[in-house]
Amino acid sequence: MYAHEIQIRVRYGETDQMGYLYYGNYAQYYEVGRVELIRSLGLSYKEMEEKHGIWLPVANLEVKYIRPAYYDDLLTVRTELREMPDKFITFHVEIFNEQRKLINAGRVRLGFFDAAQKKVVMAPDFIQEKLKGYFEQAVP
Repeated sequence: MYAHEIQIRVRYGETDQMGYLYYGNYAQYYEVGRVELIRSLGLSYKEMEEKHGIWLPVANLEVKYIRPAYYDDLLTVRTELREMPDKFITFHVEIFNEQRKLINAGRVRLGFFDAAQKKVVMAPDFIQEKLKGYFEQAVP
């Protein structure tokens, strides 16, 4: 497993009339989490697209709303890769408030899409190399 955490403060413009973080903004927080997880591996979406011709379109998004977040809350977005990617990479996301209470959880599944071939491909070697040490089985 590989995990990364980042903090995001809820901005006024991200809230609804009730003062809650608008439900549609959670997907953006998930995106921040996965982009920063990739960056923490020494990679970037920009590099994958421009240098390697790999895009990562979203294939599936699941969200569970547990409790609200409010304007000016400092949230922790924890993003995990729980399995090695194959043709898809799945990011598991948990969002916690300042009291470390879980407020939201979800999962985003993206495909590795070769821009030149216009098709889904296996996870590129450069990604597998960065992750393999986190998923190798311990030898008894």
